[in-house]
Amino acid sequence: MTNAPSGANLRGAVDLSSLVRPPAPTAQATQAATSGGAVRVATDATFTDVLDLSSTVPVIVEFHGAGVAGELPGLITQYGGRVALATVDGTTNPQLVQAFQVQQVPTVAAVIGGRPIQLFSGTLSEAELREVIEQVLQLAAQNGVTGVIPVGEATVAGADSSEPVEEPLPPHHQEAYDAIEAGDFATAITEYETAIAQNPRDQLAVAGLAQVRLLGRLASNTPPEVPDGAATDPSSGAPTLERVLASADQDIAAGRFDQGLARLLEVFPTLDVDGKTAARIRLLEYFEIIGAEDPAVVASRRRLTTLLY
Repeated sequence: MTNAPSGANLRGAVDLSSLVRPPAPTAQATQAATSGGAVRVATDATFTDVLDLSSTVPVIVEFHGAGVAGELPGLITQYGGRVALATVDGTTNPQLVQAFQVQQVPTVAAVIGGRPIQLFSGTLSEAELREVIEQVLQLAAQNGVTGVIPVGEATVAGADSSEPVEEPLPPHHQEAYDAIEAGDFATAITEYETAIAQNPRDQLAVAGLAQVRLLGRLASNTPPEVPDGAATDPSSGAPTLERVLASADQDIAAGRFDQGLARLLEVFPTLDVDGKTAARIRLLEYFEIIGAEDPAVVASRRRLTTLLY
């Protein structure tokens, strides 16, 4: 795909923050955001700094091949610190490649307020790149991300020794983080489940578990398992629950929250008991991923309650 995205497609996707580190305190986030220049080199190990920075300015994320530099660094510096660029070597950072579902390089995405947005793959002209950047800035403004950072030379995210040291993660969270970094989603799921068993009120573990389950399903590229009898009647021509769940996963990962939630809510009344249980569990996972305060979650939770009772 080489066309600039339309404004309607620039919607937040899966929140990466709890898959990497819990959000830093505001003072730390501000210091991390103002260190370094508008063009940075990011890696699996340093992407937390990009997430912090995205609360101040929108961050374009460019995945490239080894030793390949595109036109974006020169363009980004012309925006006077209103937007930043994080360049990622797509050959040496598997966690980020998986999280952003990178299929080829170059691939360009963005992060606004900790949420990634898929932009385009391939190459664009300078005029098209400027259009994409302007669209990202508009979306950032709509979400209250309107800061400015100093424009300087490219740096390695996290390389500034003046940045505060992050608080260590709880043991099972750290094990989950390490497993995600290695692409071992099964182990990450086990660690989050253990953390929840030890502390059912551990909301970071609950959100992390929902997110890593989604990433694991997307990585496997296989339809999720559902109980026998949960599919709709083949004679009706309607898609099975398996297919609905798989399509909803793709919607949620791409930031099409309303569409993904609506898919399950629309088929919910037609399902048998086991099917409704599977759909309800998946909806609850999506609510954790998107966030309880999101309007799509508020409306969908209300509709689910109506359907249940």
